[in-house]
Order: sequence, then structure tokens, then C-alpha cells
Amino acid sequence: MAQPDTVTRILDIAERMARQGGYNSFSFRDIAGEIGIKAASVHYHFANKEALGAAIADRYTENFLAALGEPVEAAPDEMIQRYVAAYRSALLDDGLMCLCGMFGAEISDLPAPVAAKTRSFFERNMDWLSNVYVAKGLEAGNARVKAGALIAQLEGAMILARSLDDMALFDRISATPAP
Repeated sequence: MAQPDTVTRILDIAERMARQGGYNSFSFRDIAGEIGIKAASVHYHFANKEALGAAIADRYTENFLAALGEPVEAAPDEMIQRYVAAYRSALLDDGLMCLCGMFGAEISDLPAPVAAKTRSFFERNMDWLSNVYVAKGLEAGNARVKAGALIAQLEGAMILARSLDDMALFDRISATPAP
């Protein structure tokens, strides 16, 4: 198995650290130390933390949506289950929060490019889910509201499950249909 390239390792470590504690939970020095390189080597690939933060948010969004597939490739209920499963996997399998949920909680303090990538995650997820709900028969405006409600429910379920150290709570909350 080939060793991941340095950029991929930097992104992986920064994402994990941010998903554990938010934007301020990682530094170039921390990342470099974990990889075993100098902090200047991280700067070689990312001019500053703002560029790195935007890159991890962008990559997270692309990976999240790619894992879901097209919103019309299966029955709407199956696609909604797939969406819930993506959040569940992040929390229960990875033991981590949603990166953009973490960044969203601190959006007023994020650099503009990182905030823009964070907003893009939520906008694109609402678009994806809206398409699923439209395929299920909802009118577009109602579909968007329903999409927002499901995202809020899942992000909130992650926070509560992690805060209360009750990962089964995520399943109980996510099994209740969003309003």
C-alpha cells in the first residue's frame, strides 16, 4: 500500500483535529509534529491556516456529497436513510463531529474563505436533500425547509450524543422524523 502524499496527510490530520475541536484546535506545528516534518513544510503546501481551513472544508464537502451519490439514484426514502447514515458513520465509526458543523458553530470567528466553504457545505447539502424531498413529492419551498430541518436534527443529534456521551442517543433522535 502506497504511503499518502504529504498534502493528503496534512489535510487528513487537520480535518481530524478540526472535527475534534474546531478551527482553533490545529496548528501547522501540531500537524507537522504528527507527520514528522517541519512546520515550514506545511507552509510550503498551504500559505496559511486560512488556506488550509478552506481546503479541508472544501474537501470534506466534496467527499461527503460524493459518498451520497446523486439524489435521484435510488428511492427517496433510501436516499434519506443514506444521508442519515453518513452522519451516523462520522459520529459512531469515526468518533468525530461533522467538520462543517464544528466550523458552523464558530462561523463568526472564521476567516472569510473558511466561512464561505462552510456555508457552501450547508447550501449544497440543502440542495441535495431538497432534490430528494422533491422526488418524494414535496413542493420545492417545503422541500428546502424539510432539508434544513433534517440537517439541523442530525447536527444537533451529534452534539447531544457527544456531549452526553450517549452515542445511542444519536440513533434515537435520528429515527424520529424531522418536522
